[in-house]
Amino acid sequence: MGPRHRSRNASGRTGRRIQLPWRDEMQDQGNATAAPTEPPHASLTVHALNMLTGLPATDLTMHFSRLGRSNEPWQEIMKSTTNEDGRMGGGSVPQGLLAAGTYKLRFDTGEYWQRLGHTSFYPYIEVVFVVTEAERKVHIPLLLSPYSYTTYRGS
Repeated sequence: MGPRHRSRNASGRTGRRIQLPWRDEMQDQGNATAAPTEPPHASLTVHALNMLTGLPATDLTMHFSRLGRSNEPWQEIMKSTTNEDGRMGGGSVPQGLLAAGTYKLRFDTGEYWQRLGHTSFYPYIEVVFVVTEAERKVHIPLLLSPYSYTTYRGS
């Protein structure tokens, strides 16, 4: 244990303060809290809700893409459909696929509403977002109707 120091708090009383070793020293000692060698990766979850019925948007096709370097086109990473709960089939995008960068979710809303017997003002919805290295989880809810939609960064 590190050296102990006495300090005075706002009321003038003394208390014990324990000085901990620096993180590098802990790593040198083989401590299990050593920093990972790989950059962190986030996971992505999606939840789509049909605001016309108040139910989950089932079988809504979505395309997940990443923006390449400058002057490169979007690269599709995966294609999926929402399950009976309106969530991305398979639950989420695996952590290894979501490093820092710019991403796009494209929802095929025209086909979805046509299957339900409605026309849609939006043939598709594209949600473009940025993932930073500090993020562990990205959740994107989509509330949709034939003539409007709302999305936000969920938790």
